[in-house]
Amino acid sequence: MVEKVNDPKPAVLTGLKRKISRREFVSKSISLSAGLTALSSAPIVFAKQRFRIRVLGTHVTLQEELRLQAEKDLGIEIIFEPGGSAQVLHKASTRPETFDLYEQWSNSINVLWAAGAIQSIETKRLHYWDEINNLTKTGKLTQEAKVGRGDAPYKLLFVQRNGKLSANPTSKISFLPYVHNVDSIGYNTAVIPKGIPYETESWGWLFDEKYRGNVALVNAPTIGIFDAALAAEAQGLMKFKDMGNMTREEIDTLFRILIELKQNGHFRGVWTSVPQSVEFMMRDGVAVESMFSPGVAALNGKGIRCVYAAPKEGYRAWHGVMCLSSKTTGAVKDAAYAYMNWWLSGWPGAFIARQGYYISTPHLSEKYLSEDEWNYWYAGKPTKTVLKNTFGEEAIQAGEMRTGGGYENRFSRVAVWNTVMDNYEYSLLKWGEFLAS
Repeated sequence: MVEKVNDPKPAVLTGLKRKISRREFVSKSISLSAGLTALSSAPIVFAKQRFRIRVLGTHVTLQEELRLQAEKDLGIEIIFEPGGSAQVLHKASTRPETFDLYEQWSNSINVLWAAGAIQSIETKRLHYWDEINNLTKTGKLTQEAKVGRGDAPYKLLFVQRNGKLSANPTSKISFLPYVHNVDSIGYNTAVIPKGIPYETESWGWLFDEKYRGNVALVNAPTIGIFDAALAAEAQGLMKFKDMGNMTREEIDTLFRILIELKQNGHFRGVWTSVPQSVEFMMRDGVAVESMFSPGVAALNGKGIRCVYAAPKEGYRAWHGVMCLSSKTTGAVKDAAYAYMNWWLSGWPGAFIARQGYYISTPHLSEKYLSEDEWNYWYAGKPTKTVLKNTFGEEAIQAGEMRTGGGYENRFSRVAVWNTVMDNYEYSLLKWGEFLAS
């Protein structure tokens, strides 16, 4: 058996957050991953074994460059299995033996936890737990910020003694807080004139008659339903008592609107992956659609001036969750902790910043970003130089400022979080009716 290795204490000095060098982090992670420091007393077979972890999730974070860098830094084999959000959630909740780590969004937590598909994560084994900012721990980056309707991630974070999830802090958590962002719509400025952030840009454009036949939605029931709800409310078609927890009657009304629009040829289609959303705007004539930030970055890298709107109604927010399979144990579990710690160490957060995403330990990623990259992606300032996306393409031109401003400003305007509502199963049935109509 491989002995368990005690985790190093978080890299925090009294009153001062110490920045760990990448070499030091990698050294610690390698010694941690899969109990490698104990191999001298283990059977010789372990000395020749390269430990492997299987990561199930979406194309959003399961990118090849991240996988290769993690393998290089940690000395473990990592297998990525990306898929559509509904597909991977179903697999994770029904077959926890098929993955070791699961990467998706916080709206999947209630489903996974109720299914017994994931186990709690011990904060004492997370090197950077004390460095994670307050967005996940308290729901706000600033005192003035709106928490937003629905399942703000802090409400689902901490595992209680009775096995329930709540905002009450404990030493065990249901997911690793890491990647997050606020989502909106992307629109092609060659078709739709550039709007004014928080003034004229609106979710209502998804239902605007002017764009009939040139609109696409994301094919993810727990996400697309809120895009549609925000659009319906913005167009004055209906009003929700609590958009984060819709009644059956509200769901019925919303889907009557959606089905009527679809039957009238309003939607060009629905997409299930970021590459498909890019294709819709590149080749299929879509002018405005539900989008994720990597899709916007990819389009701009290909010369299509796609703007990620700052809607006057506020954003739909999401928080990435990295979850530990209930079936993962022993040395593989140690390797999984090493991978989770790697994600918060600095370099990965800088990498995903270039596609418009934030990380829960931004100060550790700042040193891996140029001054202009930090100013554009986090500080809400214009870049003085051309910036590249994660594909190495020139995506941001000199003088541009990120739509919606800086990190704190954007997360102060959350309208609703991705959420699994009380009527989740009913909404799935209605989403199926919409797709089949």
